[in-house]
Amino acid sequence: MAGHTDNQIRIEAPFQLVWDITNDVANWPNLFTEYAATEVLSEDGNTITFRLTMHPDDNGVTWSWVSERTRYLDEKRTHSHRIETGPFEYMNLDWYYEEVEGAIILRWVQDFHMKDTAPVDDEWMVANINKNSVVQLQIIKDKIEKIHHSKRASADNVVSIHDCPADHRRGGTIQTLLSPRTVGSTSGFMGGATLARGEAIAEHLHPYSEEFVFCISGELEVDVEDKIISVPAGSAILVPKEKRHRLRNVGDGEAFAVFHLGPLAPRPELGHKDTETREEAAAVAARILAERQRKAA
Repeated sequence: MAGHTDNQIRIEAPFQLVWDITNDVANWPNLFTEYAATEVLSEDGNTITFRLTMHPDDNGVTWSWVSERTRYLDEKRTHSHRIETGPFEYMNLDWYYEEVEGAIILRWVQDFHMKDTAPVDDEWMVANINKNSVVQLQIIKDKIEKIHHSKRASADNVVSIHDCPADHRRGGTIQTLLSPRTVGSTSGFMGGATLARGEAIAEHLHPYSEEFVFCISGELEVDVEDKIISVPAGSAILVPKEKRHRLRNVGDGEAFAVFHLGPLAPRPELGHKDTETREEAAAVAARILAERQRKAA
């Protein structure tokens, strides 16, 4: 028998920032909430040997051990193992950094086996690591994103679109500028959407928010429920909350629009609900274009 865990989280920040912060072992007590101290014992190239000391557990026991960690920047991964294994026969930990649109997926994979004399078995440790990893990954995500956004926002809460990560998951290029994370807004958030000719943003709805869309350039159509509404440059549309809607560029060139949503959802993950995929939205746009071309012929 052996223990295996695999946990990950999406961090909306550049790779280099995520890499630098999470590999600053000496600063881990300020990144993780479970570590009380880190002592760097030696460094040799990309390999660091260090002692980790945890905060006392519920029984007042303070756990401490020595680990070795090697960074493989070109492969965007690290490998660690415990030198002082304590209750483990062995403990290996691999971190993977996957670059995705506008973010990094940080993934932790652990493989281990408990000693027969250990107070707990592999199954217990798997459950414990899975529970704790979710908590620590969320803490790391929040801290890194706060650092990233604080770098982007000036003291006057001015954020440039050129500094904002691009999100292509739902079609088009979506960039959020002003939000609770970037400037501490409390009533809503806003950003920009760029669509190439014929491109569409997949149908979705907002359970808690109205969406205001102002077309700056190009020619948009907005499908609200089953109604197609023309929104050319210089025009704006209000999409009520809980209404399905899709944005589509029907002009000859690129389209750019500014969007604002408010009020905020109780939690970020509750604010947006997808009702189709990016691929399905592209298929709808292609079908409408084909029908119009056929009618015009």
